[in-house]
Amino acid sequence: MTIDEIVELVRAIGENLSPVQEGVLRQAWQGATYTRMETELGYDAHYLRNVASQLWRLLSDIFDGQITKANLRPTLELRELTSQERLLLSELSRPVAPAPQVEFPGTPLALDSPLYIERPPIEELTQAELHQPGCAIRIRGSRRMGKSSLLLRLLDCAKHSGYHTVTLDFQRAETSVLSDLNKLLRWFCANLALSVQLSPKLDEVWDEDIGGKISCTLYIQHYILETLSRPLVLALQEVNRLFEFPEVAQEFFPLLRSWHEEAKQIAAWQKLRLVVVHSTEVYIPLDINRSPFNVGLPVVLPDFSIEQICELARRYGLTWTDDSQAKRLVETIGGSPYLVSLALYHLSQSNDSGLSQPRNLDRILAEAPTLSSIYRDRLRELWDTLQSHPELLNSLDRVLSSPNGCFLEPILAYKLDSLGLVRIHGNTVTISCQLYRQYFQEQLAAWKSDPGALTGETDEAPDLSSTIDRLVTWERENQSLQQLCYIDELTQIPNRRYFDLRLQDAWQELSRTQQPLSVLSCDIDFFKSYNDRYGRTMGDACLQRIALGILSVVGDWTSENVVARSGGEEFAVLLPQTDAKMAMRVAREICRGVRMLRIKRDLQAELPATVVTVSIGVASEQPAEDTMANPLWQAADLALYDAKEQGRDRVALSQTYQFGWQTSQETDSISSEF
Repeated sequence: MTIDEIVELVRAIGENLSPVQEGVLRQAWQGATYTRMETELGYDAHYLRNVASQLWRLLSDIFDGQITKANLRPTLELRELTSQERLLLSELSRPVAPAPQVEFPGTPLALDSPLYIERPPIEELTQAELHQPGCAIRIRGSRRMGKSSLLLRLLDCAKHSGYHTVTLDFQRAETSVLSDLNKLLRWFCANLALSVQLSPKLDEVWDEDIGGKISCTLYIQHYILETLSRPLVLALQEVNRLFEFPEVAQEFFPLLRSWHEEAKQIAAWQKLRLVVVHSTEVYIPLDINRSPFNVGLPVVLPDFSIEQICELARRYGLTWTDDSQAKRLVETIGGSPYLVSLALYHLSQSNDSGLSQPRNLDRILAEAPTLSSIYRDRLRELWDTLQSHPELLNSLDRVLSSPNGCFLEPILAYKLDSLGLVRIHGNTVTISCQLYRQYFQEQLAAWKSDPGALTGETDEAPDLSSTIDRLVTWERENQSLQQLCYIDELTQIPNRRYFDLRLQDAWQELSRTQQPLSVLSCDIDFFKSYNDRYGRTMGDACLQRIALGILSVVGDWTSENVVARSGGEEFAVLLPQTDAKMAMRVAREICRGVRMLRIKRDLQAELPATVVTVSIGVASEQPAEDTMANPLWQAADLALYDAKEQGRDRVALSQTYQFGWQTSQETDSISSEF
């Protein structure tokens, strides 16, 4: 047998070798000493011996005979593969799709992303339309429905066809530009020219006597289109920003329509292929014969179907045997691509940490309408938007109060639809999913029941919109205070202040029930060097991912647990009703989970691995009345220093606070648990 066959055979029978285990195996095959392995693999020699000890036991079980470092190669090199083992290896050698590099949802999916889900026949229709001279394609969908991802693929199709491609994003234009038609047209032309490598030269063409619209039209026809030898695909993103400036919009949008119609008569305009992307229906008054929103190919992005959700789950690496879990997701959050992707992302991270997928789905769905859920940022974003627009908040309240939906003024209905909060069926407006129904019903109920906000001198029930300013002020001040007091701004988990309060409360409570309490002090190994090497942005992202990784482990134990950011790169974990033995298991699982995040870093001499790792100190005690909790936290901190002294990437138990630790084992490296 060769060393490659041994490694593949171990994997084929279902034993997952960690990178360090495989490294030890290959080095031992070459006759390397543990001292040499320390240099080659970047791990402490004592730790490598522990890894090897488990490795030899594993190989001994597999090959039904004692395997040691000394006899590894002499014993196995002469051994022939059995027919069954050859069959296993042939099965393993079948090509499989590589696991995707999972990115946090919310940004356009790259062209090579396996997470892009087609929604037939949209892609086929739009790409075919793109080749029609003088065509116009209108893509509409609420925020984070996948408009930008679809546009990327359309533009890529155009590039492969040899077309010029230009994207103008109206979100990048200043308000002073959008509110002035002449400035907008000059901004439009200048950016278009620069994008096709032409000098703008606007002043040579612009003529105030003939007006901005004609100047713009002549500029694009003669200076842009007649200069280009190939078709030009012009994508206009977020044009709904112009809806905020009706006077400008009523001049600009008919201009787009006129260019589309010019293609019927003028060859130069046939080179122009317009793609207009917007988040809302058009609620400004436009003459139907002058609007660009009733010509060309209309595309409205739909929610994901059950089948598409199942396919996306598979691409996230989830092994769903049927569509029952997809149906449960749809019942709560609907088929919104962003909300679905967020759930699948967190499930895939939990799966990497070795946790139970169904149980985590239960947790995600149960917590969905709360501010501790994975949707909290989206819910807060929507809540802030509604606070800033009283008419929308009042309209949403009407929708929530109508079980079968209600009629809303079209402008208000379209605005709520653009936020993804409602669905419009004919003249009836309904809430888009149960997540939004539960969350906003609770928020509005809290507002309406607040005596300070809704007390009036008349006996009539106050209208929600009449008190909106006071309510907005109250809610924002309340949220700001909570943020300041208890929530870490970067990671959005509790801070040290909240942890200390919960620690004292748990100590007092458990002293009465005589149950154990454990705390974990966790530190990212050599985080300063990571921050210096990769920069603050990557450092912040690292902290956020590790916070999420710890939550995915600890949050699956009991609802009384607390995960907090206690310092720069330090985290604290509170585990009520947990003794030292169980706390050590949790700590090891956290270390393993952080490793499985695979946050890459350059290997340096002092580092324990080529991925970001953590060290953890554990302390456990049965609280007693008339005693304080502070020594327990201090003991966990001291244990953390022990873990660092022993080589990092490991767990250490306090020598003095170890209630429930019933073996002679004191410390252990998480890597030996792989």
